Amino acid sequence: MLFLILLLFIVVPLAEIAILVKVGQNIGWLWTVLIVIFTAFIGTWLLRQQGFGVMSRATEALASGRMPVEPVIEGMCLLIAGAFLLTPGLLTDTVGFLLLVPAIRMAVAKWTLKKMLQSGSVHVSVFGGRSANDHETEGEAQNETHSYGEGPIIDGEFERVDEHSVRRDRDRDTKDRGGS
Repeated sequence: MLFLILLLFIVVPLAEIAILVKVGQNIGWLWTVLIVIFTAFIGTWLLRQQGFGVMSRATEALASGRMPVEPVIEGMCLLIAGAFLLTPGLLTDTVGFLLLVPAIRMAVAKWTLKKMLQSGSVHVSVFGGRSANDHETEGEAQNETHSYGEGPIIDGEFERVDEHSVRRDRDRDTKDRGGS
């Protein structure tokens, strides 16, 4: 973990600086700055478009009673892509744009899900006792039928009432109304 932090906060910025200096020497500092700004704007716009699609797939999965595992991981990939695209630099922009390609993002999402399930760091359960660990991908889980029952799920609280007290209350109500 320490190595990863070292890589992210020291090596990546140094590589970004070296690339920006080299590009700046070749095309000029103004064009280099404009490219960095342009990629941030284009990346943000693409990120927004892709995010709506992932959100739609997550909503569809929830509406059909499935866990939106892959859309959530895809959303995390988009979050990382957004951070890379907003970070000034050409190396991080390249990684950010790669994560915006749906085929690459889906491959990364499936690989990440598989690794998380294999490591045991994540366990996803759904109604009916099924586990996402039983499925390699969400796609396999989507093709199975579930018997959750019909109708909406109602969440509420209850209080157990003694049967004798209910009869007493009913008899008292009947006497108060002038009954037998």
